[in-house]
Amino acid sequence: MRKVEASWRQAVAEGATGTATRAGYDLALAELASQGRAWAQSGAGERIAVLGELRDALMPVAAEWVNIASRLKGIAPGSQLEGEEWLSGPYAFMSACDAYAETLRQLPGKRFLNGLRQRRLPSGQLALRVLPRSLWDRILYSGISAEVWMQPGVTAENLAAHVAPTWDGPAAARQGGVALVLGAGNITSIAPLDCLHKLMVEHEVVALKLNPVLAALGPVLAAALAPLIRRGVLRILQGDGADGAYLATHPLVDTIHITGAGATHDAIVWGQGAEAAANKAAGRRVNPRPVTSELGAVCPTIVVPGPWSRADIAFQAEHIATQKLHNSGFNCVACQVLVLPEGWGAAEPLLAGVGAVMATAGQRPAWYPGAEARMESIARAAGAASSRLQRGVAPALVLVDLDKADAAAGVQGGEAFAPMLALKRLAAPDAETFLRAAIAWANAGLHGTLGANILIHPAVLHQIGQARLDALLADLRYGTIAINGWTGIGFSLAQTPWGAFPGHSAEDVQSGIGTVHNSYMLAHTERTVIRAPWAPFPRSLRYGITLLPRPPWFVTHRRARQLGRLLTEFLYRPAWRKLPRILINALRG
Repeated sequence: MRKVEASWRQAVAEGATGTATRAGYDLALAELASQGRAWAQSGAGERIAVLGELRDALMPVAAEWVNIASRLKGIAPGSQLEGEEWLSGPYAFMSACDAYAETLRQLPGKRFLNGLRQRRLPSGQLALRVLPRSLWDRILYSGISAEVWMQPGVTAENLAAHVAPTWDGPAAARQGGVALVLGAGNITSIAPLDCLHKLMVEHEVVALKLNPVLAALGPVLAAALAPLIRRGVLRILQGDGADGAYLATHPLVDTIHITGAGATHDAIVWGQGAEAAANKAAGRRVNPRPVTSELGAVCPTIVVPGPWSRADIAFQAEHIATQKLHNSGFNCVACQVLVLPEGWGAAEPLLAGVGAVMATAGQRPAWYPGAEARMESIARAAGAASSRLQRGVAPALVLVDLDKADAAAGVQGGEAFAPMLALKRLAAPDAETFLRAAIAWANAGLHGTLGANILIHPAVLHQIGQARLDALLADLRYGTIAINGWTGIGFSLAQTPWGAFPGHSAEDVQSGIGTVHNSYMLAHTERTVIRAPWAPFPRSLRYGITLLPRPPWFVTHRRARQLGRLLTEFLYRPAWRKLPRILINALRG
């Protein structure tokens, strides 16, 4: 602990956590600008070395990272919910360091492409399987796969030209620049991961403005990111919204990336109030800088009818509850609308199961600022279509029935970012017809395009067939789609691009513009498709080869805290001798 505290003191002494003064901002940006070209022209070898140093800097402060995040979010000390903070914090950042290093080591000739299985989709598009890749992937993500679907026009023959294009050409031609990253306030690895993308893929140095909600995490992030700070390619800044506005218009800032709300994006690009509306109508930007963004969505979980057993209902009830209550609902891909088939016999038992799990699992406050007001506003707008699910010491969950008149107000048109769940029922003469209808409804009726989940029994998958399912998925316009999984998996995988479905504009930004993560540096991507096991081990053996028991990110996992730490330590120093403890805790979960 003394080493951790010493590294914090050193980071603060070096100005790494940035004071909220304009003079301090000016100095930090000037220091970054002076290093911009040198960093842009640095080679893969130097970047690999930096990534190794980041791994070493992270481990001594990983536990404190989790402790601070848990305290900020009202998680009781020793709670299994600390596992969420391990997996979405230090583990995710460590995984990204490894993924970028793997790509950079094989950058000559883009050799990493050799390990990406390719297939042609019914649409003619190219799909690349990016997970599993290694033996450890097959063990830790047993039964989970991830494909990246490329945009039309990218083919097997021209793929190389669409991979790591920012690394093509002579290093001396790379100019770099200063990127302002406006960090999110919910998941603690978002901002560090956005910084890595800017540094490794776009060759830019970074001014990271922390969200005030996570201000207390500044010193531990400064320690974890110290190798970048020492090189002068990263500065961590604190401050409020006005400070962020100052930074966004600073003459030394070249590009901006924001993870947050659409209103913040529009304020940066178009201005405030009536002036902003007039500017947007006229196409007159107040900020000419390139702005990329990830801005959340109204994310659906589509439940396809099929021969669900009681065990299937129980497991998927935990799954749906996790999609809603992970991080107390403060996730950009939290399930906001549950789409169910009318007349399906398992629908009511499933809803009862979801309610029973939610009543007891994921117990913590609605910790993110403004949550209570947003929940009240939604409940008032829905009127008689709303109800509340009591959850003991946790805040009651707002439930909205979209089949009732006027219930859509405040639900379909914007992200709740709170413990709120809506229900929509659609006709289901058969599974495929229902799925088509659900896809059309989500595309037309829900704000944003970040993530969508589909829960579908293996027997129904077999009946529909791979080709027809791929054709259906091609119509579902979301940046990440999870089949029998949660799109949050896509966020945690550095190999997959993370962001909205392509096509949004600054005038209608919805879930944002551009992608981050994407450690294989794939250009012109369209979406990520995650496939996960239908059932936990050992029931999963009926449907395929997987050893994954209850996933550690489930809010019901009884050993998530232990598993999160063990998995992070394993990622840092993989060894066969560490696997038995991981397996034991996984099975006890």
